Amino acid sequence: MNICKAKNYQDMSRKAANIISAQVIMKPHCVLGLATGSSPIGTYKQLIEWYNKGDLDFARVMSINLDEYKGLSPENPQSYRYFMNTNLFDHINIDKARTFVPNGLEPDPEKACAEYEEIIRKSGGIDLQLLGLGRNGHIGFNEPADAFARETHCVNLTESTIDANKRFFESEDDVPRQAYTMGIGSIMKARKILVVVSGEDKADALKATICGPITPQVPASILQLHNDVTIVADEAALSKMDI
Repeated sequence: MNICKAKNYQDMSRKAANIISAQVIMKPHCVLGLATGSSPIGTYKQLIEWYNKGDLDFARVMSINLDEYKGLSPENPQSYRYFMNTNLFDHINIDKARTFVPNGLEPDPEKACAEYEEIIRKSGGIDLQLLGLGRNGHIGFNEPADAFARETHCVNLTESTIDANKRFFESEDDVPRQAYTMGIGSIMKARKILVVVSGEDKADALKATICGPITPQVPASILQLHNDVTIVADEAALSKMDI
């Protein structure tokens, strides 16, 4: 693992955006695996800024998102498709027909997940996968479990994840209890992985990810086995490590 220390959230976002922009410049038709949540928003803002300056061209880029809430339509302001449109896609020249998010309105989990795995397969594989890190060590919506999930699957969200996400909804009762997410196996197939981590509340999870045993109880710990992982974390997130 390559650990890149950032001063703060803004510095983290800029460093992460540098890595993504280098990928797009080196391979204009690359496949980007994208993430949602508060962690990557600053990274997306930086990419938009560079695009507006004429430094980046997303016309040939394909994107595949990690996850989506089950039961939410793309038009729902809390859906991850809406998030991606609002925070990135609406502001760059990416072809939205080549941006993929799991179908949250597909009621049949087996069908939804099989279709998404086929999209990943037909893409030729993800060149760079962007990840955030949950307070319980989850990546995507792969929650602590007894085993690592291999492919895209439907998950029941844990109380800690529901609690972390309830700030985006009118009430906790409005937070979906299930989501479709890429599996650990799907994520690990990416050629490069970039993890952005910010805040002292992620310090324990980050330490367990980097230094702890590889266990499905800390899903992100599997990243220790990938041969090209860069973690960009701010000082607060690294506060429990000697880095």
